[in-house]
Amino acid sequence: MQAELESEYAEISCRNEYDPLQRVVVCSPKYMEIKKIINETQKLYKEENIDVDIAMDQHREFVQVLKDHQIDVIELTPEPKFHEQVFTRDIGYVIGPELIVSQMGQAVRIHEVDVLKRALDDRSISYLQFEQKSMEGGDVIIDGDKVWVGISDRTTYQAVEALQELLPSHQVTAVPIEKRILHLDCAFNIVGRETALIYPEAFEQKEYQLLASHYHLIEIPKEEELTLGTNVLAIGNNKIISMPQNKQVNQQLREKGYTVIEVDFSEIIKSGGSFRCCSLPLLRR
Repeated sequence: MQAELESEYAEISCRNEYDPLQRVVVCSPKYMEIKKIINETQKLYKEENIDVDIAMDQHREFVQVLKDHQIDVIELTPEPKFHEQVFTRDIGYVIGPELIVSQMGQAVRIHEVDVLKRALDDRSISYLQFEQKSMEGGDVIIDGDKVWVGISDRTTYQAVEALQELLPSHQVTAVPIEKRILHLDCAFNIVGRETALIYPEAFEQKEYQLLASHYHLIEIPKEEELTLGTNVLAIGNNKIISMPQNKQVNQQLREKGYTVIEVDFSEIIKSGGSFRCCSLPLLRR
């Protein structure tokens, strides 16, 4: 039985952000709460906080959409002491055949990686522990041999250098973002071959032009920044999960030939993350 389990989960591979998603790690928002404010979005919702029942219903719908598309969903066990655990993207990332467990930049989230590692060990999934402080998965965006890494409050230039040393066959490029932006994927996200979403105000002109030289950029309007218009999840075959509230970006995606699957995530985004933040892909092919 153990051998079958090892075989089932043995393959780890993500070469980009848009190939068909086959396996992903998520976690229920059962204990989600804005307790210690750790990003700008949470400041807006500190008083009303999170309605956990609504958040769990929204997350269940998201997970069901994944399963309806024949995606294998690994669900981590939520723990009462971890209020940000729903954002599984940050605790690890897959680049090519390597699963790298993050060195977290926020003290309140450091031990979330222990839950991930236990789940991986239970399934005999191999991984590397990143040692350089710090780099979170929301700042890591991959596209073949290119790896874009946001420089934020959670991710440092030293970590980018360490990742380049770990991945000598890749081109790892640091992309500074405006300080108030939580992670790179809150302002930039690759959704298809040569196509990406971007919130222009998050970047200096130099970084914007660098990204524009590699991708056709679909710009997110100011009014869809706080509803995380960039933080969609591409699941393959030109299908993208997005919030219905982000009407302008969804329309632009449809005009480019994408199928937009709308799921309400309005309660979960109060803590600063959306669909990409709530998913850790292990296998795309």
